[in-house]
Amino acid sequence: MRIRFRFKLIPFIATVLVVALGIQLGNWQQRKATQKQVMQSQLAQGQQAAPLLLDGAALAAEAVQFRRVRMRGEFVTGWPLYLDNRPYQGRAGFYVLMPFKLAGSGMHVLVLRGWVARDAAQRTRLPSVSTPAGTVTLDGVARLNAGHVLQLGGAVPLTPGAIVSNLDPLQLARDSGLTMQPFVVEQSAAALPGGDDAQLVRDWPAPALGVEKNQGYAVQWYALAAMAVVFFVVNGCRRGKNSA
Repeated sequence: MRIRFRFKLIPFIATVLVVALGIQLGNWQQRKATQKQVMQSQLAQGQQAAPLLLDGAALAAEAVQFRRVRMRGEFVTGWPLYLDNRPYQGRAGFYVLMPFKLAGSGMHVLVLRGWVARDAAQRTRLPSVSTPAGTVTLDGVARLNAGHVLQLGGAVPLTPGAIVSNLDPLQLARDSGLTMQPFVVEQSAAALPGGDDAQLVRDWPAPALGVEKNQGYAVQWYALAAMAVVFFVVNGCRRGKNSA
């Protein structure tokens, strides 16, 4: 008995839609994997390169991402900020941030100074954290942002001492009037002389890039597209065989 293929319009349209969706989503995941591979390379290069001296010249955030940096200046103590919902080793706490004015310029950099535990009895009570006075030299690693968490509602105007869920250096520039670089710097673990508070924990998490996860998702979407084609062909052939 000959096996014939019977073309059906509706299954064909469904197959085309599934194939198109699978290929598009597979390509999307592959692009994300490629972007993360670039970030992975930047991270490795940034760790190996000599520290970049920040001298006040405006820089693009992407140009310094993951770079070790060094800067000299002083903290703007009138603008402490606190990122909420940042647990560490199972304990609730804040990330403490503060603008840092670069010496000899009007440029500022938002510094992630460290993590500090939150008051268990009163969650809005701000921790007491001392700040080095005068000019200091600070080392750290540049990042695009301080990390994002789920936030209900839009961003509210920043005020000194604000507790916020997320923070953008450019939003701080708008609300404070300070000239800011568009990135943040994770302060290194080394304590600064002159009052750098021992309460602050600087055990920064490594970036979770997950390149393999995106590559795996891409393979799954491409496999779905291939399976849709196989199912369409086999189903058509079976129909032809049964009708003979």
